[in-house]
Amino acid sequence: MMDHGWLEPVLATLGLAVITVVTRAFFMIPERELPLPDWLKRGLKYAPLAALTAVIAPEIFMTQGALIQTLQDARWPAVLCATGYYFWRRGILGTIVVGMAVYLPLHIGLGW
Repeated sequence: MMDHGWLEPVLATLGLAVITVVTRAFFMIPERELPLPDWLKRGLKYAPLAALTAVIAPEIFMTQGALIQTLQDARWPAVLCATGYYFWRRGILGTIVVGMAVYLPLHIGLGW
C-alpha cells in the first residue's frame, strides 16, 4: 500500500497559492480600469492607515489580552518619543529608531 499522507498538504499549499495569486492580481487582470464609485475611491485612501492602526493599537494599549494597568510600561515612553520625533522631522526611519532607542533600554535594562 502506498502512503499518500503527503498529498493533502501539497494540494492545500497549491490551492492557497492559487487563491493568493488570484486575489492579489484581481485588480491587474482587467485591461481597463474598473469603475469604482467616488465614495469607495475616497474610502480606499484610508485603508492602509486603518490597517496599520488595527495592528499597532493593540500592541500599545494591551498586554496578554488585557488593557495595560500601569504607566510603567516601556511602550508608552517609546510611543510618545517616536510620535514627537515624527511630528518634528516627518521621517519614518527616524521614528522607528527613536522608538526602539527608548523602548529597548527601558524594557531590557529596567525590566519594564
